[in-house]
Amino acid sequence: MISFDFNARLAALHQRFPAADRRPVVGITGNYGEQTCKLGEGYYKQIVRAGGTPLIIPPLSDEATILETLERVDALLLSGGADINPLFMGEEPQPRLGSINAERDLPELLITRLAFNRQLPILGICRGIQTLAVALGGKVAQDIESEKGIVKSEASAVKHSQDADRSEPTHSIVLADDSMLRDIFGGNSIFVNSFHHQAVASPSSHLKVTATATDGVIEAVESTEHKPIIGVQWHPECMGDNGLPLFQWLVREAETFRKVKDLHNRVLTLDTHCDTPMLFPQGIDFATRDDRLLVDLHKMTEGRLDATIMVAYLPQTGWNNEDGKWKVMTDNLAPTPKAYADGIFDRIEQIVAANGDHLALARTPADLWANKRAGRKSIMLGIENGLALEDDLANLDHFARRGVVYITLCHNGDNSLCDSAKLLGAQSSSPAKMGARSSSPAKHTWGGVSPFGADVIRRMNELGIMVDLSHAHERSFYDALDISRLPIVCSHSSARALCDHPRNLTDDQMRALANKGGVCQITLYPGFLKSQISNLKPQISNLKSQISEATIFDAMAHLDHAIDVMGIDHVGLGTDFDGDGGVPGLANASELTNFTRQLLARRYSEDDIQKIWGGNFLRVMEEIQAANYAL
Repeated sequence: MISFDFNARLAALHQRFPAADRRPVVGITGNYGEQTCKLGEGYYKQIVRAGGTPLIIPPLSDEATILETLERVDALLLSGGADINPLFMGEEPQPRLGSINAERDLPELLITRLAFNRQLPILGICRGIQTLAVALGGKVAQDIESEKGIVKSEASAVKHSQDADRSEPTHSIVLADDSMLRDIFGGNSIFVNSFHHQAVASPSSHLKVTATATDGVIEAVESTEHKPIIGVQWHPECMGDNGLPLFQWLVREAETFRKVKDLHNRVLTLDTHCDTPMLFPQGIDFATRDDRLLVDLHKMTEGRLDATIMVAYLPQTGWNNEDGKWKVMTDNLAPTPKAYADGIFDRIEQIVAANGDHLALARTPADLWANKRAGRKSIMLGIENGLALEDDLANLDHFARRGVVYITLCHNGDNSLCDSAKLLGAQSSSPAKMGARSSSPAKHTWGGVSPFGADVIRRMNELGIMVDLSHAHERSFYDALDISRLPIVCSHSSARALCDHPRNLTDDQMRALANKGGVCQITLYPGFLKSQISNLKPQISNLKSQISEATIFDAMAHLDHAIDVMGIDHVGLGTDFDGDGGVPGLANASELTNFTRQLLARRYSEDDIQKIWGGNFLRVMEEIQAANYAL
């Protein structure tokens, strides 16, 4: 019976607290016609049935409106509608192109790409799958029947534009084995409806085909980067219970994303190693979303990263032992290693000064929290390679005054401080960086830490500078543990038990590091996460096709292993972004919320997540800085 007693309904609402349970908000792109934003009821009703709150997004290309909307939604649903203007794909319109909708194209392409950058869960339906493909660099067939190669053969052709009721299944599709769709629907094929004359012709590198009709037409795509992104060609919003599982999946992913956002609001997130200054000579602008950079202000904001330790990296190959001259020249023609490092720090300070409303330097954990409360991202300073000291302890005092929080004792080659881990022909996978990042194998000059290196470690303890042993040889590692009266760190190293590379730590090293109170920050350099084909013997090189690239799941496996060996109080993340770190799912700073999503999936508590996201590292930093009595 329908009740018209408004006050009774209102009173019932006010008799419970909180009045509303906090459901994830799913933004749905609205259709447009006759000067009206409109939407089929199936979209928003299925979201409500799935446990979400629908929010209709009007087709506005105003950038500020789009960005503000994305800050307030937990997932994006791209609805169906007219064709996309082929000019957005760099194509001229074909004769059988359907009607296009100028009001929708640009707004939806913009919001899709921006939502992708922010790691929002996305579901695209019909036109939505095509919007998804075009926004991420793919192609859409303007007309299935007239484009060659879309349908396998005329004999196997399926009628893709039906006259049946939209709730009626009209053809079958096959689901890929490794697809989210198969997990969602629990089978290898399902029946769907069909009301389209276009289809995705080629998904971008960000997407893979996960469902096809019997004639080969693409019916669904999903993320190749282990992200919650699905596009389907059919209309599940019209299929009642049969279509509901897709909306339930989207709402579940939206709930997870909301939890991730809430966590990032409360915890402080720190990446303990990035090499962004290596790209300064290319004229980068840290305040823009620069495709050359894996870390910039936009990507830090999109990935909700609060702070990064940005290092002055000094290539060991830059020093000529025979004539004692520094070969690496920069735009300011730094004549010595110390001047080279200072030039990098000068540039970082200039970047911070130019973006003072949004960015600040930090020297202590307290600085990081103060910057977060003020809405600013933080940069801490580090040095990668003790070559910068120029064999002079006084330079340690200089860099302490500049605010350096750690020094990585060596890089890929022995220096005057210690022996480096021997390389097995490993070098950068990036042609632009191969000259800078590669070097000859270490010679094990000292049999561990040198006498000067021991003095450096003791002085670093006095100055409150952290000793970083990433890149160090095993003997150097154990020597440094014995010499240092304070905990040490490995700012970007992974587990040798999972990837047998000398840059990684053995389980014994991990245990020794934890026993001294130190931390191991898992890194995202692919060659330290999964054995690479270049390390295999020639006679088994035919296995290359069977070896997959490292992904986010390999990084998580290294983290889980380190926690098993060391305990939750001794681990963290040091990405090595812009130094060839990055894997699918964690490819740049904008994707770091995916790391938190994986931590939640493994049921780590909020306290543990804070420890992993920098808390452990900052505990060590605080202890070392508290022991500083030299300045």
